[in-house]
This record gives sequence, C-alpha cells and structure tokens, in this order.
Amino acid sequence: MCRLFNRFKKLFIKKPKLAAAVEELRIAFKDRYHSFKLLLNANNRALEIMANIERALQGKQPFGMTFVRSSCTAVSVNVFNMIKNIEKLAQGKYGKLNGRFNDIQQNIDRLLSQKKSTEDERLIIPLDAVNKEMTDLVGSKMANLGEIKNRLQIKVPGGFIITAAAYERFIRENDLQAEIDRRFQSTDVDNMEKLYTLSSEIQQLIIRSGVPDDLADDVMQAWKQLESETKDRITLALRSSALGEDTQDSSFAGQYRSELNVSIDSIFYAYKEVLASKYSLQAITYRLNRGFRDEDISMCVGCMAMVDAVAGGVIYSRNPVDMRDDSIFINSAWGLPKSVVDGSDACDLFVVSRKAPMEIIREDIKAKERKFVCFPEEGVCRMELTGDTGDLASIDKKQAFDLAEIVVKIEQYYAIPQDIEWAIAQDGSVYILQCRPLQQMEMEKKDIPESEFNADHEAVITRGGITASPGAACGTVYLADKGIDVLRFPEGAVLVTRQALPRWASLLNRSAAVVTEQGGFAGHLANVAREFGVPALFGVPGAVDRLSNGELVTVDADSLTIYKGKIEPLLVKSATKKNLMEGSPVYENLRQVSGLIVPLNLLDPDSSDFSPANCKTFHDITRFIHEKSVKEMFDFGKEHDFSEKSSKQLFYNVPMQWWILNLDDGFKEEVDGKYVKLENIVSIPMLAFWGGFTAIPWDGPPAIDGKGLISVIFQSTTNRALTPGVRSAYADRNYFMISKNYCSLSSRLGYHFSILEALVSERSIENYVSFQFKGGAADYQRRLKRVHFIGDILEKQDFRVEIKEDNLIARVEGHEMDYMKKRLEILGYLTLHTRQLDMIMANNATLNHYRSKIYKDIQNILNSK
Repeated sequence: MCRLFNRFKKLFIKKPKLAAAVEELRIAFKDRYHSFKLLLNANNRALEIMANIERALQGKQPFGMTFVRSSCTAVSVNVFNMIKNIEKLAQGKYGKLNGRFNDIQQNIDRLLSQKKSTEDERLIIPLDAVNKEMTDLVGSKMANLGEIKNRLQIKVPGGFIITAAAYERFIRENDLQAEIDRRFQSTDVDNMEKLYTLSSEIQQLIIRSGVPDDLADDVMQAWKQLESETKDRITLALRSSALGEDTQDSSFAGQYRSELNVSIDSIFYAYKEVLASKYSLQAITYRLNRGFRDEDISMCVGCMAMVDAVAGGVIYSRNPVDMRDDSIFINSAWGLPKSVVDGSDACDLFVVSRKAPMEIIREDIKAKERKFVCFPEEGVCRMELTGDTGDLASIDKKQAFDLAEIVVKIEQYYAIPQDIEWAIAQDGSVYILQCRPLQQMEMEKKDIPESEFNADHEAVITRGGITASPGAACGTVYLADKGIDVLRFPEGAVLVTRQALPRWASLLNRSAAVVTEQGGFAGHLANVAREFGVPALFGVPGAVDRLSNGELVTVDADSLTIYKGKIEPLLVKSATKKNLMEGSPVYENLRQVSGLIVPLNLLDPDSSDFSPANCKTFHDITRFIHEKSVKEMFDFGKEHDFSEKSSKQLFYNVPMQWWILNLDDGFKEEVDGKYVKLENIVSIPMLAFWGGFTAIPWDGPPAIDGKGLISVIFQSTTNRALTPGVRSAYADRNYFMISKNYCSLSSRLGYHFSILEALVSERSIENYVSFQFKGGAADYQRRLKRVHFIGDILEKQDFRVEIKEDNLIARVEGHEMDYMKKRLEILGYLTLHTRQLDMIMANNATLNHYRSKIYKDIQNILNSK
C-alpha cells in the first residue's frame, strides 16, 4: 500500500516539474531561434555582398575604393555576426572560427592599406635634375620633360617641381585625408548632383588650407633661383603632374588644372588651385571610370617659365585613329596652344610624311578668329582677335619640318608613338611643354553590303568634320551648353555641343557618342573619348542647329556622317565598348580581396575537410556556419526530448520520409503526436516548394543505357556515402525547418543532395531563395553535365547561377511574393524530376526529350494559379 502511494505521489509531483522543465526548454529554444534568425539574416546579407562583388568584377560599371572598402567592411561585419551567433547555438564548439576569421581579415586589411611610400622627402626639385626614373616623385608629365631636356637636350622651359612629398606634407599638415575619405564614404558617387557637391566642397577645403612654412620657403627660394638663371623678371605656368597622369594607359588629358602667367605674389593660391583640381568633377569621374585609387594619386606641380608664344599646338607622331598610318600630324594655332588642346577654336593641320626627305602631304589652314595670349605685366591671359593673320598659316614649312624632326627623335628614344604639346617663342625657338605616350586606335573596317545597308540621302542629317574617336553608336541627342547640363545629361545619349571642352569629359562614361562644332582630334576631349572607346565626331559645321534635343540619331564617326534614326548594320559592325575598369588599380584591389571573400572551397559537409581549420575565405566560414547552425537547431529538440518543438514527420502519401521542425509560427496549431498533416502547415515558402514537388507525378527513372548502368554500379561500389544501406549524415537530411515566412530544406532523394533556403513575405526587398544541388550516381562527367543542364533551366527563370565542379548554387532575390512562390514551385518540381538524369546525359536524344518535357511542365506551373 505504501509503495502504491509513493508511485501516485511521484506521478503527481512529477507533472509540475515536467511543466517547468518544458517551459524552461521553450524559453531556451526561443532564445536559440532568435540567434538562428540573426545568423540567417547575416548569412543572407553576406551572400548578397559577395554577389555584388562578383557582379562588379564581371560587369563594366565603374566603382571606386569606397565600394571596395564598404563591401569588405559589410561582409566582415556579417561574417563576424554569424560567428557570434553560432557560438551561442553551439556553446563554443567551433572556437577555431575566430582564428580563421582574424587571419582572413588581416590579409584583407593588408591588401586595402597597400600604398607606395615616398622615400625621397625633397619638397622641391629643379627640372634640370629630373629624369624618367623619378616618376613617383615628380609625376610622369614632369619626369618626361626632365628626361628629354636633360638627356636628349631638347628645349624645355626652365623650372622646378613641387613634389609628391610636398603634396603629402600639405595634406598631412592640414588633416585633410581623413575628412576627404569620410566625405567620399558618405556620398553616392553614382549620383552626379551629389558628386558635383562633393567636388565643390573638397576643392574649397583644399583652397582654404595653409601651405606649410618650410614648403613656402623652399618654393620662394626655387623661384628666386630660376629668376637668377633667366636674368629677367618671370611669370610661371603651374601645370599638374599627378601620379598616373600622362602614362601609356591613362592620359588624364585636361582633367586637372593648369594656371598660366602666375606671379610670385599669387603662386601659393595658384598651387592650391592645381591641388584642388584633383577633385574637379571631371577628374573624380575619370578616376572612377578608369579605376584609380584616390590615395595613389599624389598631385605634383610643375612650375615652368612662361613662353611668349607666337604659335603653339600639339603634334602626334602617328595617326591616333588609324594604327596603320605612320604620318606625323601637327595641329597649330596662333599664340599659346590652349585653343588647340581645349577645342575652343579652329586650328591648322599639317600632315608630314616621315620618309626622308620629309614632305607635307596634307595642309588644312583654318580661319582662326582668336588666339590665346598672356600679359606678364597685367598678370592676365585672354583670348585676343587674330585680325588680319587669322586666315594665314600659323607655322611655315620649315617650322613644320623642325617640329616633325623633334617628335620623331622623341618617338625613337621612347620607342612608342608620342603626343607632344609645343610652343614657338618670339625668337623662333621651339619649346616642348609636354610629352606623353600616344594612345592609338584601330579604325574598324565596315564591309557592309549595299543590300544590307540602304541608308539613303534622306536618312543623312549631316556629313563632315573629323574622326576624333572611331566607331558608330546610336542614341537620343542632348544639346549641352551650360554647366548644369552635366547634371541633366541622360544615360546613353549623344552629347552634342559647340566646343570640345575638357569639362564634358565627365559625361563620356554615360555618352553613346560625342558631336561638336569646334575642336580637333588633338584636343583633351578627343583624347579621353578614345580612351573610353566613345565614337566622337568633331568640327561638324552647324551640328547644334541641325540636331534637335531628343532626336534619335546614329553617329558614324568613321564615315563622318550622322543619320536620322537607328542604322542597325553600322551598329552591328561597331566595336563594343571596352571595360575600362579591368586591370585598373581599383579593379585589381577588389579582385585580390575577393579571393579572400568569394571563393567557396567547403562543398561536402560529410568530408573530413569540412572544418573551421579549412576555411580559407569568408564564404567558407558562412557555408560552414550555415550547415552547422541547421544541425544545432535540429539536435536541440532531439537531445532534450523537447516534443513541443522537436521535429514531426510529414503525414503525406509519398514514399520518402520528410521531417519538419517548427521554428516559430510555421504550424497552424501545435501538434502533440509524431505526425503533422500538410493542412496544419502555414509556411509560405514550404507550401510553395511542396506544391511544385507534387504538382506533376514523376514518371520514374529514365531508361539507362549500358554505359550509364556501368557508371552507376561503379560509383555505388566505390563511394560508400552513396550507398542507401550505409548510415551517413546524408541519410537524415530530408527535413524542413520552417516558420510562416521562412523555410530551410536539406534533402536527400536517392543519390541527390540539395539544400534550399527561402524567406518570402510581403516585404519584397527582403525576399530571397537560395538553392544548392550536388550528387548523383553516375560518373563525374555525367554529373557535371546534369548540373549545367539544371543551371540553364534556372537561369531562364531569372536565377543567378554559379557552378563549381558538380556543385550548383542558384539564387534569386528582391521580387514580390507571388513571383518568389512560383520560383519555389519550380525548384520543388526540379528536385523530383531531375533525379537520375545524370545517367542519361550522354544520350542526346533522350536528353532532348526530357528537356522539352521539363520546359513544358515549368510553363504549366507558371501559368497555373
């Protein structure tokens, strides 16, 4: 009797203890689920950032170091959050992840902080002491001038250089770099209006800053030394010589400022104006489009004695738009060469044959209305009317030959074509003001049959001008005249303007083509157009009046013709725009850091290599954590016999076993027993997947040919993880973890392994579906063909697909709920209907049959309500 009483006592006392234990477990589970959700959110954001990095490297859109740094920071923060939350779920089980994270992060930081250090701390260097080996100290422009002056004995105006070390000193003394970086980091550089504001603000920061005392003293001493050498009162030209400027791959033509006729009283203000021009709108957009890191561009400034020029201009040692033409092209105008380089007025052209004896093979003397002249006494420069000399040749035949001989001498020395700016002084002396490598382009041959191209005279709007940059393009006309047009210019329009001014260079990355009334192929805008691969037709009479805003036109720069409408044959033959970012410093920096972020090396969770120690990238860490977090959530219910929250078997008429763990609100009501019915499930993504999985009955495995059967037998006997009778981690993977808007599925159907994760709600910005697929019973080549087969299907349904070996990863995000549900239905269908297709991948007839059937079935799924 006593024993019976004790049994009843234990039974009734046990109930409150059991209830308390269950409540304690429920609270613990809720806390774990919170950590799990945070982990999943961080994983989703990290994967999206990785996808953005890959898109940046594969695309042609420009990006700067702001994008590189912010991407690295964002992915690092999210991976760190994943580590923090897996520690809560697994209670320190994967502590080695912190070590791997720190190692990867340190390597990324090292790559991002790389910067050339200036070992030579001289603030001023006389031009007489400069050569081409000093590029990192004085910039390419001044290094080239020093080289030809001191080693080729070619006349260059006397002067000195304010060095890269001086620039760094100026920036450091005024604490500018951190503020400039902060402003760039907080600005949307794709927004031209915000970029314009950023440009103005940074330029003002620099102009308001003070010049360090020791630098000011050195500049004054250099000025006095130069003045004593010339034995006359001088004014200077302050010319930009930034690092990276005037190189073979990037000219930076006209992107920075030059200050002419500078007196000793205004040299420091002029110096700061040149420094500030590093952040002009056109310079910022040029660096962004060409992939230069802001921190790599130190602004050196060349200070050279002014030349009282009779005439000036630009010489090309070869034809810039036709690599087969080795003629010498001399562009000249009265006065200083400003009107030639900025395209503000007409200039003469002399084409000289380099074969001895030299001869002028073409001469085009233009009416030159104005000339650019500086007045030392007044301290000003201005455009003056040329008067009676306007129609005369600005140089004579002998001067043309003298210039041609100089350019050939420089080209032979450097062994590459040259682009040279020059001036002829009052005494007839020729001075070289700038020399840089000439960028040449190959003019495309358009062999278009008459039957294919019937653009008659009615389609021609105008003919004429010169080819400043070859190619053909189509777009709507935008007539640009004022500075505000830089902000209003639409993507893909044809830029039409009167003068080929350098300021329009900021629009080239958005322009289909450029047409100007004035300017030649020697100007700064023409240079940059060729770099960007934008067709440009300059010197077109009456272009602004003949073309209307919004009018659709085709510009064929090669044939000097503008057509009304879209002339398709011309566009088909025209070369595609080159990727200016590829190979650039910013691109290479992103490519290097992406190697520590994006690659996925951990593919097989059952492999002994699937461990924290083998995480080589941030993607490896996210893959490892995601896999283990799912396991930790499932194991919690099993280990604690937590029936209220542990997995339930799906009660459904299918031969496979499916287990479901309700994370939060995935069931309509709580289930006490072992089974849960489909009608009690309210998880939106799971129900969508299941709808596709059961939509169309499976016809069974395809007929296997002899080779396919042998392949299956061989794989089954050599890979024990594929043997159904052998217990492996894969055998427990037919399970869902669900909430109302979330679903995670790990599934094994026969020899095929897949992982699905989806978040679907009314908030389309948060919606995503991620799918991974691996496995098969056939040999590697057949499995590989099968994942490509599936990948092709998913890409047609707007999934972003990545395939590495026989592992497929597909993702789609950001769409509204109904769209995402249909993609889940497709994945459900494919999960069932692509089983064992690897075994018939070598049989094209059978494969085509299944491809046709699958596309038809998917279309039916998309059309169903």
